[in-house]
Amino acid sequence: MRVTRALPFASGSPLDALPLSLVPLAPRGLRAAALEAAFLAGRALLYPAGMVQERYVPPPAAGPDGVLSRPAGTPRGADRTGVPGARRRHRPPVLLLHGFIDNRSVFTLLRRSLARHGWHDVCAFNYSPLTCDIRCAAARLAEYVEEVCESSGRRRIDVVAHSLGGLVARYYAQRMGGDARIRTLVTLGSPHAGTRAVPLLSAHPLVRQIRPGSEVIEELAGPAPGCRTRFVAFWSDLDQVMVPAEAARLDHPDLDVRNVRVHGLGHLALLAHGEVAAGVRDELAAGARRHRAPRGSAGAA
Repeated sequence: MRVTRALPFASGSPLDALPLSLVPLAPRGLRAAALEAAFLAGRALLYPAGMVQERYVPPPAAGPDGVLSRPAGTPRGADRTGVPGARRRHRPPVLLLHGFIDNRSVFTLLRRSLARHGWHDVCAFNYSPLTCDIRCAAARLAEYVEEVCESSGRRRIDVVAHSLGGLVARYYAQRMGGDARIRTLVTLGSPHAGTRAVPLLSAHPLVRQIRPGSEVIEELAGPAPGCRTRFVAFWSDLDQVMVPAEAARLDHPDLDVRNVRVHGLGHLALLAHGEVAAGVRDELAAGARRHRAPRGSAGAA
């Protein structure tokens, strides 16, 4: 199934890397470049903090009303974010997976957004920057997912992945039986069709694997009957790392896919903009609603 919708580029969100009001007269490409530069500067400061692998720790068990805590004035059955406890209990852990030569700190803003809106069970996985094979990274991801499922007591989780991380998670879900564990996979600027950007880095094995026509890309394009994971691919018309930009779309006849086009953002800014964060939350919530649908209904997962 292929469904596409467009996500507008709007300013004013607390996750905006740089308010558009600072560059009101700049062409759209220059505004996107300004946002990208601002986010890159922030990444340099945050990168050291994310180098250590995060150990998954489940959140405290909810009380009888399904909430972690209920400060004075908060309606019964809702947590401090106002999210009803019954709804939050249906939310599985969310695992965040970074891109090439990056680490979990890249999700600092997105993670904060999820927490503010009731996603308390969020973790992040670092695969080694020395990894030279998407398959090896997917195998390590599989081990970490099993740890999360065992510790949380949940059978399935959701994954949000950026760039190369989206291919790692997709390979696990589509080629290694990970669809039994991943309920919804949201990718942000991932080269599902391969990218022709940065040809000078083709000496790196991972970069060769994300070129169009590579063995890994061909594997993922192969049949995948019965894959149970729901895929949501966010792609931007100004993503300079995806060449062409449409390479971040996911089109596969056997997969349950929703493509979301984002206007006016670069590759890194996809992680820092409020409209994208809201879109990610909407898609995770949609996956939860489908999971709760009665068996045999149109929305059943």
